[in-house]
Amino acid sequence: MSNISTTPSSAIDPDVAAGVAQFLSPIVVDLTALATDGKQAHWHVRGPNFQAIHLLLDEVVEHAREYADTAAERIVALGLPLDARTQTVGRKAGTPVLSEGFQHSDVFVAEIIAIIDATMKTVRTAIDELGELDAASQDVAIEIARALEKDRWFLFAHISK
Repeated sequence: MSNISTTPSSAIDPDVAAGVAQFLSPIVVDLTALATDGKQAHWHVRGPNFQAIHLLLDEVVEHAREYADTAAERIVALGLPLDARTQTVGRKAGTPVLSEGFQHSDVFVAEIIAIIDATMKTVRTAIDELGELDAASQDVAIEIARALEKDRWFLFAHISK
């Protein structure tokens, strides 16, 4: 006999929970890809502003991990599982591919911005769709959007002319 309770972990309607998971799960996947690619860029960045970009990429990674966790915990709090395993992220992330090996900081900054932009499309879809479905979950997506926009701004400042 299993020790797992059959009592629902949330009082929210199961259809609403499924809808929330439909829109927050892709955010978790894209943010997990951003965190992985951001760390890859952090290790391989080169150029005259190496230290600033190296440290900034660590902040972007930390934020991506934090907000992936926030979205994932919202899904799980509503009683549903999600799949953000490495294989799943590799298959389902809607983000562009990061260059391999060592790259000049301008290359990596532009590529990480493109990954953030792709993630923002996923987040904006969630914001739009969750508005009528579940305000608390929409608030999670809005919080993530604000953080991504700030990280994008900090990165863009390094390559804007």
